[in-house]
Amino acid sequence: MSNYNAVSAKNTENAPNGNGLYSQSVAFSHYNNLSAQLPIDPSTGKLVAGGIKEQAEQCFNNIKAIVDSIDHVMSDIVRITVFVKDIKDVDAVDEVYKTYFPTYVPARTTVAVAALPMDAMVQVEALLSHGVGSIPNAPQAGDLVKLTNNTPNAPTSALSTQTVAFSHYNYLSAQLPIDPTTGRFVIGGVQEQARQCLKNIKAILESIDVPFDDIVKMTIFVKDLKDMEAVNEVYSTFFPDSAIARTVAYVPARTVVEAADLPMGALVQMEAVVSHGDGTPPQAIEDRHGIVIWARNTDNAPKSSLSTQTVAFSHYNHLSGQLPLDPKTGKLVAGGVKEQAEQCLKNVKAIIESIDHVMEDVVKVNIFVKNIADMDAVDEVYKTFFPGGTPARRTVGVSALPEDALIQFDVVLGNAEGTPPQA
Repeated sequence: MSNYNAVSAKNTENAPNGNGLYSQSVAFSHYNNLSAQLPIDPSTGKLVAGGIKEQAEQCFNNIKAIVDSIDHVMSDIVRITVFVKDIKDVDAVDEVYKTYFPTYVPARTTVAVAALPMDAMVQVEALLSHGVGSIPNAPQAGDLVKLTNNTPNAPTSALSTQTVAFSHYNYLSAQLPIDPTTGRFVIGGVQEQARQCLKNIKAILESIDVPFDDIVKMTIFVKDLKDMEAVNEVYSTFFPDSAIARTVAYVPARTVVEAADLPMGALVQMEAVVSHGDGTPPQAIEDRHGIVIWARNTDNAPKSSLSTQTVAFSHYNHLSGQLPLDPKTGKLVAGGVKEQAEQCLKNVKAIIESIDHVMEDVVKVNIFVKNIADMDAVDEVYKTFFPGGTPARRTVGVSALPEDALIQFDVVLGNAEGTPPQA
C-alpha cells in the first residue's frame, strides 16, 4: 500500500502554529493525529485571559478550528486526552467539554501532570478519524463507520465511551480501578488497583469479541513510580494472555509515566490501543480479515521483557516509550537533558530503521519531560531529528520517569505497506 498512503500534514491560521517544530494535524491512512492544544489565542499567540474554564474553552476552540480546516467535524474525534495541572479543575473542564460533545462522546483519558507548556492550566489532545484515508489523489475507503460500545461489565461514564473503533483500531478510555458492580474503587493497594484496571480492559474487549492479546499499546499512569514493581507483578499475569502469545512471548508496546494525580485519587490508570482485525465497514473482506500483528525488537535499542519496542498493525506502528538508555550498557547516558534527549531519539531512530522505515514516517511524538523549563534545550536536539517539523506533538511535564530519567519520547509511526493478512 506504499503508493496509496501519504503523511499529510496540515496547518490553519485559525489555531496556534507550531513555530516550525510540529504540525497541527498529521493524517496517515485512516487517522489524523492532532497536536495537543494549549489555551493559546491564535491571534495573539498568548494564553487567553481568565481561569480554567476559559482556558479549556480555548483548547477546544483550537481543536475545532483544526478539525474544521480539514473538512471534518467534532464527532469524528475517536479519543480525547485531557491534561490538567490540578485534578480538582476537571469538573470545570467537563462543563466546557459537554458543550463540544453534546451527544456522542469519544474515548477519553484524564490525568493531572506536574507542568504544561507556558504554565497553562489545561491541555487537550485529539485523535481524529479520517474516512477518506490519505491517498494522494483518490479516496481510499469512503466514509467508514465509527463503532462505539459500552458494557456494564466495566465502568461507564456519561463523559466517555469505553471503546471507539474506526478502521483497524479500537481506542479504549483509560481505565480506573473501579469495580463496575459497585461503582467504587476496589479495596486494597496498588496491586489490587492495577488488577482491576486490567480486568476492566479485558471486560471491554470481551464485550466486542476481541482477544486480550490484540492490544498493541499500553500506557500506564501511576501516582508513584516506586509502585511499578508491584504493578508489573500483576501486569505479567495478564500478558501474554493466550497460548499463541505465550509461545512467542508477545507483550504490547508500553509507556510508563508518573502522574501528579489521577481521577478519584487512584493510584494507577491504564490506557489501551487495540487492533481491530475486522475493521469497520465498508472495508472489503479481503482488506479486513486476519491482518497480522507484527511485534519487533532490535539490539540497537533498549529491550524489556515487559514491552515490545514496536508493534505494527495495519497502517500504524506503535513504539514503546524510549528512555535515554544506552542499549549497549542498559544504563542512562552521561550528561544532561540534551544528551538524554539525543539518546531517546537515537533509540527511536534505531527502532524505526530496524523495520525498514525512516524518521519521516513519524506522525506523532509525545514528549514527557521532568522539567518543562528544559524544553528549549530539548528542542535544539529535536530539530536535528525532525528538521521539517512534520509530526504532530504533545509535551507535558511529569513528576518522575522510569530510571530517574529527565525525558522520555513516545512515537507513533505510519506503516505504509501495512501488515498483511495471514496466508
